[in-house]
Amino acid sequence: MSLTSIMNIATSGLQTAQAQLRVTSDNIANVHTPGYVRKTVDQTAAVTQGYGAGVDIARVRLATDRFLQAAGMSANADAARETVRYELYDQIQTRFGDPSGDGGFFADIDKLFASYATLGESPTSSAARQDTIYKTQALFNEAAGIATQIQAARQEADGRLQNAVETINPLLEQIAKLNKTIAAGTVINQDVTGAQNAQQTLIDQLSKYMDVKVEGRANGGVTLRTGTGTTLVGEGNATLSYKAAGTVDATTAFSDIMITEPNGTRWPLLDGVSSGEIRGLVELRDIDAPAAAARLGELTAKMADELNRAHNANSAVPAPTSLTGRNTGQSLTNALTGFTGKTTITTVNSAGVIQGSAEIVFSGATMTVNGVAADPTTFLATVNAQLGGTATVGFSNGQLRIEGQAGNGIAIADDATTPSSKGGRGFSHWFGLNDLVSTKTPTFYETGLSLTSQHGFDAGESLTFRIGSESGARLRDVTVAVPAGTGTMGELLSALNDPVAGVGRFGAFSLNASGALSFKAYDASATSMSVVKDGTTQDPSGVSMSQLFGLGGTGATRAGAYSVRGDIQQDPAKLALAQLNLSAAAGTPALSKNDGRGGLLLADAGKKNVNFASAGGNSGGSKTLSSYAADFAGDIGGKASAAKTRSETATALSQEADSRRASAEGVNMDEELVNMTTFQQAYNASARLIQASKDMYDTLIGMLK
Repeated sequence: MSLTSIMNIATSGLQTAQAQLRVTSDNIANVHTPGYVRKTVDQTAAVTQGYGAGVDIARVRLATDRFLQAAGMSANADAARETVRYELYDQIQTRFGDPSGDGGFFADIDKLFASYATLGESPTSSAARQDTIYKTQALFNEAAGIATQIQAARQEADGRLQNAVETINPLLEQIAKLNKTIAAGTVINQDVTGAQNAQQTLIDQLSKYMDVKVEGRANGGVTLRTGTGTTLVGEGNATLSYKAAGTVDATTAFSDIMITEPNGTRWPLLDGVSSGEIRGLVELRDIDAPAAAARLGELTAKMADELNRAHNANSAVPAPTSLTGRNTGQSLTNALTGFTGKTTITTVNSAGVIQGSAEIVFSGATMTVNGVAADPTTFLATVNAQLGGTATVGFSNGQLRIEGQAGNGIAIADDATTPSSKGGRGFSHWFGLNDLVSTKTPTFYETGLSLTSQHGFDAGESLTFRIGSESGARLRDVTVAVPAGTGTMGELLSALNDPVAGVGRFGAFSLNASGALSFKAYDASATSMSVVKDGTTQDPSGVSMSQLFGLGGTGATRAGAYSVRGDIQQDPAKLALAQLNLSAAAGTPALSKNDGRGGLLLADAGKKNVNFASAGGNSGGSKTLSSYAADFAGDIGGKASAAKTRSETATALSQEADSRRASAEGVNMDEELVNMTTFQQAYNASARLIQASKDMYDTLIGMLK
């Protein structure tokens, strides 16, 4: 072997040892750098013409474990998803209060009914009346506050989605730029581990927002894709776009998060994202919070409805001089059609003595008033005639109004044996003539309409439905116009269910016996329906179709719609606690201020079975208010507890995955110190070989002199 060969071997060893020491120094310097992956140097034997010629550096690389890397990023995405869901859902659950404690919303419901029971035993107590009215209003204020908090959580989630998109775009851009740097360095065999480390840190940050798949590129760098293969980074980077909705309510239709791939193809992002903070925010915004709002709306609506049912069966003493009903959302003909049973409108003087009465016996689309035949077109004239001038009955803008004349008060009572009924409500209750709790829009959706009823919407008016996928992405927006024709509900239902111009490809609307309109998807687990825009207005009520029937999340807005009737809040004496005695002898009072049966009826409202609609994942059915509230309390508490458990579990798994990944990829000071010693010795050995070569060379030269 020549001295030149020995010198070359020693020089290559020296250079390799220097490179190893430099890499080891970098590792030691970054021992506490988060996300740093240690570097390693791959050495190869140099061979020339079949003989050893020293050592070469094949490459400097990162000690990356692809399996642990994928597992760590997946665990991080799951942890971010579950953490943000729990964080925001806990805000909602906290607003309800502790379900097992004496305070909070659910406990206040029980306290309210107990207050009515106490009032029924002392109906003349002004203080008890005032306290009960205050508790009633406070409960509905509390429900409204919770509803506001739910929407605030949804709004926060929506805003954080936009922030996430604004964070992700720069991450994708920087990852793509580093791809070019890494590829360029790889071609000329430069050390690109610094760029790779920086890129991996960015990918780890990205994985907290969405689950990503990482693929190595042959020329250096990575290709990033979503779970369904949509390219995030490849030959360039994708761009995400989203605009937060701003103010959010239960009927808000959110826009899609769109992704434009490097090749220009545009897709809904959620179709390819199953985890990460983005998925958690969308699930809270579109599933968890709306479910809580829907159940709260259903509970609040039924509570108001049952209090109104009891209050409409009672009368204040003295009786009010006028009764104004709620906006029924119907014409008088539609409103009166479908009643059965018997009710009596009476006028009483200040002493409670009956001055006039009109006994109404309903039979479908016809009725008799004190035995005189009538129908919806002659109803007002016939009732007014039978009341003999002691009161006048009128109807406008969907509201029935009864005005006492000459100081007379108005009291209404159903027959004890065959009470009036339409959609499960008596005459006074259905029209809301003596409601305790008032609202400006329809809040129960048993309209009493049939397929032959006039719907009251003008032909050509339209509303737009959004059909969503299981992931929450928009499948299609469908605009349905009110059809021309005779204006019946049957025609409207056919237009809604048209497979081409309606939603018939995705599900079907149906009208039940109580006149409630509902939509059922063919695949309820994979299809959702919401209302994007409603341009319909019913004549004469002025309400939209979604308001009238509670479509597209409208029902979830009801929790904030109630308040105790203003005149009752101002004057507790107007609280109806007495019951009209239709059997009172002529000239004797039919109402007594000492009668507290109405208060006991209000107290019993929480114990009577009520037909709850399906809402927020609950199937509904016949339950008492108290039972439904207890189930709801358990559901809210259970979901919050489950969300916390999922968050803690996912976080623990993420920490374990990060720990294992760090163990495999991170810097171990003991190992690095051993390497430092080893490569120093290798360096010294190469240096001594060079020195030996020099000495031999000097000896040979000296021999030649």
